[in-house]
Amino acid sequence: MAIRVKPVGLMAVSLLLVAVLFGCSNSKSEPEQSFLQVGEFAVHYVSPELTEVRDGAGRTLALVPRGVTQPEGYAPDQIVRVPVRSVVAYSYFDVSTLISLGVMDDVLVGVTTPLDGWHIEEVRRGMESGKIAFVGDSSAIDFERVKERQPELVLTWDPSILPLMSELGIPCVITTTPVAMCLSARMRFVQFLAPFFQREKEASAFFAKVSESLREIREISAEATENPKVMWGDIYEKRVLVEPGNAWVGELVGLAQSDYLFEDVFGTSCIEISVERFLYSGEDAEIYFTYRTPADGATSKAALARTNSLFSGIRPLREGRVYSPRPEFSQSGHKLDEILTEIAAILHPELYPDFQLHYFIELPDKDPVPAEARS
Repeated sequence: MAIRVKPVGLMAVSLLLVAVLFGCSNSKSEPEQSFLQVGEFAVHYVSPELTEVRDGAGRTLALVPRGVTQPEGYAPDQIVRVPVRSVVAYSYFDVSTLISLGVMDDVLVGVTTPLDGWHIEEVRRGMESGKIAFVGDSSAIDFERVKERQPELVLTWDPSILPLMSELGIPCVITTTPVAMCLSARMRFVQFLAPFFQREKEASAFFAKVSESLREIREISAEATENPKVMWGDIYEKRVLVEPGNAWVGELVGLAQSDYLFEDVFGTSCIEISVERFLYSGEDAEIYFTYRTPADGATSKAALARTNSLFSGIRPLREGRVYSPRPEFSQSGHKLDEILTEIAAILHPELYPDFQLHYFIELPDKDPVPAEARS
């Protein structure tokens, strides 16, 4: 049976905001300190000639400025010369982080999504000019293409490529972990990648901007008179996937004086749960965020229900509100402050009058009838 989540009080919201601003752990969290904890990631500023980082796979890498003698005690594939001048990036999130640091135009040379899948204009221009190459789907990388691009670093979610990348002499960073990023880690990940490019000041500026948005969300949400019940996930043919309560979206919902119905679920992003649990929470939900975009069939509540008959069992499709992410959403991590504010506006539209959605679409009950069908 699912655990009911009580509305978040002002004291709980204050404590959560402190946790967000100062990290998921008790470690020092400012880049000018010698140690920075970013969720499962870590940065240790050992000396001006050496910075150690721990990536999402728990591997230690040594960041060494160009021209400095290589330190002892590290294997060749653990050494990364900084600032890094060329990167192959697997995920949209990694590319967005490069934009946040102000280095994408200078360093990105390879991606795993073809041109027609990109909505970031800088990436599209780079691919059209040939500066950025498509190196194959992330699950079937063309390593010859990667080698041709001669990257000094590969940002990836896939640990299976590490042995081959080591043979090619290309350092890799695993940018995902088995545990979903909490809100603090989501905001601070830019500070984890910053030392690879010697862009700590830009990373701190990004974090400060997002932190200010959270403070505003907290202040505005404190005026809320209702705590809407929210769910985020999807039913597929053989699986049910949701965002766990430890993920940044779950924490944001709580921070914005709302009730996240999967708050008690812990694990990785897009974690699998039972159909029964999904439907049980769906009985009470008032707002539902689907993973599906309009291109995946989420054009209306009726269209979403047709993708799986079980959807008829959740309340938002009958009498609540349903939101689908626009295609740009997953490629807009560098606009995290705007995304957080938009989600808060969806949760409390009465507190954000005349707010225009840019990253989500509220689904109508039914698809509009084409003009030719009405004539």
